[in-house]
Amino acid sequence: MVAQGVLWILLGLLLWSDPGTASLPLLMKSVIQALAELEQKAPAAKASHKASAWLLSAPSSGPHNHLYHFLLEARSLDAAELDPYSLSPELQGLTKEVARHGVRDGQEYGVVLAPDGSTVAVEPLLAGLQAGLQGRRVINLPLDSTAAPREAGVTFPDVAALAPDGRVPSSPGLRDAAPDVTTANIGTSSPDATTGSPDVQASLPDAKAKSPPTTVDSLLAVTLAGNLGLTFLPGSQSQSHPGLGSEGCWDQLSAPQTFRLLDPRASLLTMAFLNGALDGFILGDYLSQTPEPRPSLSHLLSQYYGAGVAGDPGFRSNFRRQKGAALTSAPILAQQVWGTLVLLQRLEPVHPQLQHMSQEHLAQVATNATKEFTEAFLGCPAIHPRCRWGAAPYRGRPTPLQLPLGFLYVHHTYVPAPPCMDFARCAANMRSMQRYHQDTQDWEDIGYSFVVGSDGYVYEGRGWYWVGAHTLGHNSRGFGVAIVGNYTAALPTEAALRTVRDT
Repeated sequence: MVAQGVLWILLGLLLWSDPGTASLPLLMKSVIQALAELEQKAPAAKASHKASAWLLSAPSSGPHNHLYHFLLEARSLDAAELDPYSLSPELQGLTKEVARHGVRDGQEYGVVLAPDGSTVAVEPLLAGLQAGLQGRRVINLPLDSTAAPREAGVTFPDVAALAPDGRVPSSPGLRDAAPDVTTANIGTSSPDATTGSPDVQASLPDAKAKSPPTTVDSLLAVTLAGNLGLTFLPGSQSQSHPGLGSEGCWDQLSAPQTFRLLDPRASLLTMAFLNGALDGFILGDYLSQTPEPRPSLSHLLSQYYGAGVAGDPGFRSNFRRQKGAALTSAPILAQQVWGTLVLLQRLEPVHPQLQHMSQEHLAQVATNATKEFTEAFLGCPAIHPRCRWGAAPYRGRPTPLQLPLGFLYVHHTYVPAPPCMDFARCAANMRSMQRYHQDTQDWEDIGYSFVVGSDGYVYEGRGWYWVGAHTLGHNSRGFGVAIVGNYTAALPTEAALRTVRDT
């Protein structure tokens, strides 16, 4: 309950803090610092509030706001309740910086740099935490979707109206019959989930053969399903430009303040947003299954973006894709995308693109969105771009590869000899190898196409499109991938082997 109270207080600070306050660097540790400070100041009485994630009721709410309000039980907040618990000016400035995710003029907002080198959108992360704290509520959808939407404005269930059995009364924000809402502990593990790219097409929904979904999982809806569905609606940006998972570059890594996308035409589902959404889903699932007393949010995030939750090195942000693939499957996610679109279609005011869409059409949107996410994100390795590890410029003019290529040449670096186990060491190794290749070998750039660390990440060298200098006589015939370390007498770590072998 302390965690819910902290989220509630932080929401109020976002809504009522004065503009123009100084901001800390946009680092995940700054977000954790804000949570820790609130946890120290929040009394037990304040922690008893049924809180919404702090970012979900900001005045500049977007098209997902109605979904957040309904599923996460957000309600208006009196600023006077929170007056004694203000953050420092620096942390207030930070919370305003990361309040909302957005992309404008090639710059991405509402994101922070995590210790593993990944960039994370805070909005879906905190939404997932809040859904997990509420125990993963199940929305039982009405089956009829043919009635026209009402003209009345949306209203949402008040948190005080929760019945002892976890049900909430009907909400006039739904067309026809309102859904029943129950609190449940949902296990989404799929026995056939893999860390590779699954065959999603054979198991995705077909509206002609199946009836519409009848339930929505609040956790999947507010993290992944709703955003995937809305992004892939006809006429959305992703239809004309498939920019799912676009990466970007920070102005600096030590004290980052500005994040610019490598592709300014990218959809809102950037790599940073997908990272935050998946982290919110993973940690929300963990919270929903953890009995009281739950760990503080600052402690949980410190572990997840550090050495691992509860001492498990496999349960950390470095391996979010493998963890996410193990928690759900393409059929489950597709049904949830479809069901969330049905729910959004019935919430008032109706999203314009959803009006009068048939169930077959919604099912097709869910299929396309799930297939793209599963293949282009879960089924691919996490690659840090050159700017992330501090690459020097290419010297000369690169020679383009004639794609597609038929070969992959696997190397070890030999020097550096030790495996690199974290982002700081792997990035330093990349810079060291590039200096050696450019200054000593007189090559135009680091020779490898990609380099694999033992931290769960791939590091971009010359990349997908340019001829490397890795396998004499064969540089133009395949990609050269090196695993950091000397493996003349021992095998690489399982994390590094899995990256090369499976993803």
